[in-house]
Amino acid sequence: MQELNGDRSLDITTDTCPMTFVRTRLALDRMKSGETLLIRMRGEEPTRNVPRTATEQGHTVLAQRDTADGITELLLRKG
Repeated sequence: MQELNGDRSLDITTDTCPMTFVRTRLALDRMKSGETLLIRMRGEEPTRNVPRTATEQGHTVLAQRDTADGITELLLRKG
């Protein structure tokens, strides 16, 4: 399985909604347009909500995958 890499990374595996997207948005706000953010998250709710909300705010989902340890990795490009 190919490893995902981003310009920056964010681990929200211990956070719960709505903090999962609050932390994601804060990270994206500090980035330049076109940079990538690799997010590690756990659970059904953030896995469903973070990519949807990021897309609604003009960012692009480049990749999403589940790892063997129950973590979901999401690679976003800032819009």
